[in-house]
Amino acid sequence: MGTENQTWVREFILLGLSSDWDTQVSLFVLFSITYMVTVLGNFLIVLLIRLDSRLHTPMYFFLTNLSLVDVSYATTIVPQMLVHFLAEHKVIPLVSCAAQLFFSLGLGGIEFVLLAVMAYDRYVAVCDPLRYVVIMHGGLCTRLAITSWVSGSVNSLMHTAITFQLPMCSNKFIDHISCELLAVVRLACVETSFNEIATMVSSIVLLMSPFCLVLLSYVKIISTILKIRSTEGRKKAFHTCASHLTVVILCYGMAIFIYIQPSSGPSGLQEKLISLFYAILTPMLNPMIYSLRNKEVKEAWQKLLGQLSEFMSKLGT
Repeated sequence: MGTENQTWVREFILLGLSSDWDTQVSLFVLFSITYMVTVLGNFLIVLLIRLDSRLHTPMYFFLTNLSLVDVSYATTIVPQMLVHFLAEHKVIPLVSCAAQLFFSLGLGGIEFVLLAVMAYDRYVAVCDPLRYVVIMHGGLCTRLAITSWVSGSVNSLMHTAITFQLPMCSNKFIDHISCELLAVVRLACVETSFNEIATMVSSIVLLMSPFCLVLLSYVKIISTILKIRSTEGRKKAFHTCASHLTVVILCYGMAIFIYIQPSSGPSGLQEKLISLFYAILTPMLNPMIYSLRNKEVKEAWQKLLGQLSEFMSKLGT
C-alpha cells in the first residue's frame, strides 16, 4: 500500500447504538438515570465502609477498590456516550479516543485481577479462618491492591501505544459506543495480526490467569464447605462467598466471550451490548449485590440509617 494513503486521522466518529433521534433521547434518559444510580450506589458503599469500623477488614478494603474501579469505568464511557446521544455529529478527537481506550482497558484489567485477589481473601477466610488475620495483614492487602492497579495500567498502556501507532488511512467511523480496543484496531489499513496476538496474550495473562485462580480458590472453598458438618456452618461459609461469586460470574463471563477469540468473536451489535453491560449494568449491580446479599453490609446500613433518623429527629425538636 502506498505511503500516501497511510495518513493519521485526527478524530473519529462513533456510530453508537442508533441514528433515530427519538430512540437516542430515550436512551439518554435511561442511561442518565442508570449512571446516577451507579455513582450514588458505589459512593455510598465506599462511604459506609469508611464510617463503620466493623467493615474495616480486608474483604471490604478490596470492595472499596472494586467500587472505585466500577465508578471510574462507568465515568470513562457513559458521560461521553450521553453527550453523543444529543449531538448531531458524534465526533471524538484522537487524543480523547486514546485516553478513553487507555482508562477503560486499564480499569477492566484492574477489576479482573482484583476479583482474583478477593477470591484469595475468601479462600483464606473459609479454609484457614484461625490464621486469617495473620495472613491477610494490612501490608499484604495493600501490595495486592497495588499489584491489581499496576498490572491493569501497564497492560492498557502497552495496548494503547501499539494500537494508535497503526495508520488508520481514511477510516474514521468506529462502529461502537466508545473507543473499544477491537473496534479501533479494525480501522487500521495494515496487517493487524501482531495486535490480535498481543490481545490474546494479555487476555490469557490478565483474564484467564486470574479466572483460573478464582476457580482454584472456589474449588478449595467448596471442598472445605462440604466438610463442615453443621448446616448452619455450611450456610454461613457459603454466604461469606456468595456476593463475590455472583460478581465473578457477571464480570468474567462476558469478557471471556469477547476477548479470547478476537478474530472470530461476536458481532458488532454483541460487542456494543457487552460494552454497555460492563459500563452500565455491572457497576450499578455490584453495590446492590453486596448490599442485598451481605449480612454485615445490611447491618451497617441499618445502623447508619438509624443514626441519620435520630439526627433528623433531634433537628426537628
